[in-house]
Amino acid sequence: MTLKEQNMSNKQKKVRKKRHKILRYTLLTLVVLLIGGTAFGFYEYNKLKPTNHFSDLKPIGEPSKGSSSNNSQLSHYKEKAGVFNVLLIGSDARKGSSLGHTDSMVLIHANLNNHTYNMMSIPRDTRVKSDYGYTKLTSVQYISQAKKGTKQGIVDAVKAVSNLTGVPIHYYAETNYWGLQDMVNVLGGIDMNLPFKVTLTHPWYKENQGKTFEAGTHSVNGKMVTELVHERYSLPGTDYGRQQLQQAALIGIAKKVMQPSNITKLPALSRSMSKFLIATNMTNEDMVSIGLGVKNDFHPEEQVKYRQVKGTGKTMYDDILKANNSQVILDDQQLKYTVKKYFSN
Repeated sequence: MTLKEQNMSNKQKKVRKKRHKILRYTLLTLVVLLIGGTAFGFYEYNKLKPTNHFSDLKPIGEPSKGSSSNNSQLSHYKEKAGVFNVLLIGSDARKGSSLGHTDSMVLIHANLNNHTYNMMSIPRDTRVKSDYGYTKLTSVQYISQAKKGTKQGIVDAVKAVSNLTGVPIHYYAETNYWGLQDMVNVLGGIDMNLPFKVTLTHPWYKENQGKTFEAGTHSVNGKMVTELVHERYSLPGTDYGRQQLQQAALIGIAKKVMQPSNITKLPALSRSMSKFLIATNMTNEDMVSIGLGVKNDFHPEEQVKYRQVKGTGKTMYDDILKANNSQVILDDQQLKYTVKKYFSN
């Protein structure tokens, strides 16, 4: 080998050595980034695990002392980690209007540790005590929104339910006719298992007047879901029948969301959450944590349990309307029993 060739060989070795050195540093940097990313992901995952994320939660408002006999028993209890209470609110607010009456309310006690979800619907005409005196539950949000603004109207409605039940409520999520309709349509419709025959007596759309659905499972789009959960006059128990239809709709939505074919639609659902919900105090982190909690172990028909508290219709004085009207008085003993057994520790 000539001197020139030897020098070229040494140069090539140095270049290869330098390249190998750069490659090693590049790989080392990549490994560090991957480890750092994994550690960060693990930290975030740990932080969002339901037992870590849903702990030391602050209730929305405090039940007024002495406003209900239930409060002395339950207003100060502390939820276990991984457990929370959420109030789902259905509003009859029309498009473009900031005011609406509460059309339906569903209290959910979610235990992400043992995967149980107890639901209790509260009739819209239930007599409650508010900042304005005794009135129907459906009127609390409307009058409070008119006087104090949209958010405070929701908070006052939540407080009225908390006072009534003695249950601290940590989250709320409110939707309306169009929000529910859009959500179901994004999912491509749902299956609703109707517990009884339903005839639409006061539908949103005139062409659906008198339409009848036999008991059993029906594949329905968003428009028809909203018609069904709005019905009450043709149902056994009117408001109590409506509660069962609301449960059927929620279970249908939950089952459809968790189908593998709908996983690709979840980002669209997440981005459109403001379209479906009028208001909520739940953050994206709250929703991700719930997703982690129910992932791979969600069987709504077995895990979602519907609890019903009966009431009696009475004509009573309404402090807001300054007149008598028909109100529902929930059975106090049954309410206490249901709350103590299914909605508390």
